[in-house]
Amino acid sequence: MLKLYHNPRCSKSRACLQILQNASIPVEIIHYMEGGLSESLLARFAETLGLSTIIRENEAIYKELNLANADKKTVLKAMLAHPKLLQRPIAELDGRIILARPPEKIVELFHD
Repeated sequence: MLKLYHNPRCSKSRACLQILQNASIPVEIIHYMEGGLSESLLARFAETLGLSTIIRENEAIYKELNLANADKKTVLKAMLAHPKLLQRPIAELDGRIILARPPEKIVELFHD
């Protein structure tokens, strides 16, 4: 089943979820802002997508913590403590992970 790391306050995340629902694709919604993230999961996202792809550099906390000059471990710990730093929506299906930006990119998970 497709896992969607979702923030309902994000328009891109909501649009991605709507695409999945319109296509009647079963989805496990993970509200990562309320939990559901681990350091190992974030490390896997970073390894697969690239750390610079999964972090929201425009967040105030990114600048406050001076993460631009931080090492990977420090950045991942900051993301765990401040989940709003995670770019979204991230989707996972059968071990494949994508950042669905734009939301229509979600269909890439269904093509080999």
